[in-house]
Amino acid sequence: MAQRPALDFIEVHSENFFADGGATLAVLEAGRAAYELSLHGVGLGLGSAAGLDPWHLDRLQQLVARVQPRWVSDHACFARVGSGLHAGDLLPIRFDDASLALMVAHVQQVQERLGRPLLVENISAYLGWQGDTLAEPEFFNELTRRSGCGLLLDLNNLVVNARNDGLAPAAAAQAACAWVDALRPGCVGEIHLAGHCELPDLVIDDHGSRVRDEVWQVYQHSLARLGPVATLIEWDTALPELAVLLDEAEGARRRQRELLSC
Repeated sequence: MAQRPALDFIEVHSENFFADGGATLAVLEAGRAAYELSLHGVGLGLGSAAGLDPWHLDRLQQLVARVQPRWVSDHACFARVGSGLHAGDLLPIRFDDASLALMVAHVQQVQERLGRPLLVENISAYLGWQGDTLAEPEFFNELTRRSGCGLLLDLNNLVVNARNDGLAPAAAAQAACAWVDALRPGCVGEIHLAGHCELPDLVIDDHGSRVRDEVWQVYQHSLARLGPVATLIEWDTALPELAVLLDEAEGARRRQRELLSC
């Protein structure tokens, strides 16, 4: 914060600032005074059949009212089971009509409480359900159309999922580009980019390294398809020097400038 680098906006996890005061909230308010702010949640569990946690929604509403962010987002996942069990993780939902109806209802509930549209992110999933009847982009097309929410398009998650389906990096990038091509116009409100970790039998969305070349390839394709979109570099594991983070952000800016100059 002391350096005030040239950034378009900053993004934080909403749940880290649910306290009524203290040092963390003071830091957030200082950041909000310097930059546009995005609140990115990980705990709503929008696809949970158990419903939304009233306390969580209350705290989110209070935080939004306090800091007035530019965007508020969470994930297309489930996390809550029963009255009090929270998985502490982003668990994949089934892509079918019943799951879609549940997600639409929960997204609308959040939007009515906050008085603003929500952005909903596609997740990296390391297991899945049998019996999906909707393709994932079709699911998000219908979710955004029926609820009025936007899509927070995580391109690294698309590549990670394709890699874990057995595709090589180049083929995974092609699959991710096809995913983006299937989206309806105007539904994307923000893009996430990140690095991932390759293990012998698994690729993990760990946000701990530079954005991979194949993800940049999908980003350039997405910009050509969607136009300029607010873009965040996620890096919250093994944090590097600030200069590295700024260089990654400049990589996204440069690609947007190149698009606009064409």
